Amino acid sequence: MMVPIPKRGLYRGVGGIEAARGVPGVDDVRITAKADQDLVPLPEGASYLGFVFARGTSPHAAVAAVRAAHDRLEFSIDTALPVMGVVRED
Repeated sequence: MMVPIPKRGLYRGVGGIEAARGVPGVDDVRITAKADQDLVPLPEGASYLGFVFARGTSPHAAVAAVRAAHDRLEFSIDTALPVMGVVRED
């Protein structure tokens, strides 16, 4: 599963990775976002937070494992504040 970006902002980190990896059927969880990265959700953005890899005895079991793992991930994303230039009057 490609982990979608839930909202625009600055990526600060993620919790729950070990809990997500502990879900039966999950092979691995890889977070590819970098600290302080400016995140832009689809369709304007062009990337994901990371990936969840799983397998199961059926497609339904694999999808259930991926969803359960995703539910355990807790992303910290701060709202990006616009920076305004300073105009000097000399």
